[in-house]
Amino acid sequence: MGHEVTRLKFSRRDRQDFREKVQACLDALATLLANAAEIPSPKMGMEIELNLVDENCEPAMVNAAVLAALAGPKYQSELAQFNIEINVEPRPLAGANLAALEDDLRASLDLADARARESGGRLAMIGILPTLREDHFEQKWMSSDTRYTVLEQQILAARGEDIELSIAGVPLPGQSTSDRLTTLTHTILPEAACTSVQLHLQVSPATYAAHWNAAQILAGIQVVLAANSPFFAGRALWNETRIPLFEQATDTRPPELKNQGVRPRVWFGERWITSVFDLFEENSRYFPALLPDLTPEDPVAVVAGGGTPELAELTMHNGTIYRWNRPVYDPTDARTPLRLENRVLPAGPTIVDTLADAAFYYGTLRSLARSDRPLWTQMPFAAAEENLRVGARNGFDSMMQWPGGGAVSPQDLVRRTLLPMADAGLAELGVDATLRDKYLGVIEGRARAARSGSVWQRECVAARERAGQSRDSALRSMLCEYLERMCSGEPVHTWSW
Repeated sequence: MGHEVTRLKFSRRDRQDFREKVQACLDALATLLANAAEIPSPKMGMEIELNLVDENCEPAMVNAAVLAALAGPKYQSELAQFNIEINVEPRPLAGANLAALEDDLRASLDLADARARESGGRLAMIGILPTLREDHFEQKWMSSDTRYTVLEQQILAARGEDIELSIAGVPLPGQSTSDRLTTLTHTILPEAACTSVQLHLQVSPATYAAHWNAAQILAGIQVVLAANSPFFAGRALWNETRIPLFEQATDTRPPELKNQGVRPRVWFGERWITSVFDLFEENSRYFPALLPDLTPEDPVAVVAGGGTPELAELTMHNGTIYRWNRPVYDPTDARTPLRLENRVLPAGPTIVDTLADAAFYYGTLRSLARSDRPLWTQMPFAAAEENLRVGARNGFDSMMQWPGGGAVSPQDLVRRTLLPMADAGLAELGVDATLRDKYLGVIEGRARAARSGSVWQRECVAARERAGQSRDSALRSMLCEYLERMCSGEPVHTWSW
């Protein structure tokens, strides 16, 4: 989200000055983009948000103790006291680097889990923790970090009223009725329920638009394959409930502004782009600042002097607009300061599932972005957005809109069209054939079995309820079994219950 926020209040003048500074950052960015270098060997990176649970699989509010024990830059706080985040060191995709990434991720998770156990908790790698209840979203459970306090104040002030959460669910297997969530919350803490895997890729300015457009096309099938968030606050909702929950939990718009068509801050977008500059410029044009914290840097002067500016105001503003595929400006790499952050994936279920999702994304993205006849020239933008929404709600029961094929099942789309693309893209990136077979084999297995983490969770809870368990008991016992299988490392499409 940019530099650390230390101020609790902002004046009207701060907001005017911030708007002008963002415009100066855009001017500097335009010059940088015109002179940026190509990327011969792009690097990938990963962030994973995790939950902490106690011995009863209830949320454990111990992230401060766990982070103090870890005391390393790769481990960060998240919004709630039952969250932490792990950042994995960026590396090229070529060769055996996906396997090295898996090893590093396993070591990082093992260390974090060991420190969590010392504090009476353990790690849960899952999209939404099934045992979260509405009383876990009291303000007292927010992490003790000024940026979260200020962000909450600004979102609620912009909205002018409590936040409404309203999500109609999908019936569990064997059940004819569906759940519905309708509640008001006076904090943004329901956002903390949405724990994700964020995939990063270095992208040069010349090819950024193609990569972003391709990522938008992939978003719908990504959530079908990786769905792992079917429960929230005791209700069975969407297969990937993170999508509507995150949209609603950070919404600065009261109903009247929604009715006027004001854009939400959690945003898919509204058009294909021709330049990464389009995305940053849209941020400035459409969204008022939530955190108008100013720095003394003159970005235009820095660029004129041959330097690489921080563009702190631009990155701060960008960090409060939650695109599902978000542009990132990173001044630590002066030659190639742009990354594409893919934010649609939930955490879990296992490390191998996580790496399989990453391999599928990076490989298919490469093929789509370098296609001679780009798919986004054959597909309405609204169709890509509808794929995300339908896929998040219905999972493998969805029908995907796809050029040349009309409506196609996720299973057929993955196995017949996208897996060959993913394999070709990874080969072009220099990924070892054995690793391509390993990780894409997991995706093929999921598509063949029509089985994601969400499918397993929903079937498991439905079976327990048929056996006479209450919903709370079924969720808790399911999560305990989930954590055992998570630690076993076997991919989720092989799980039984």
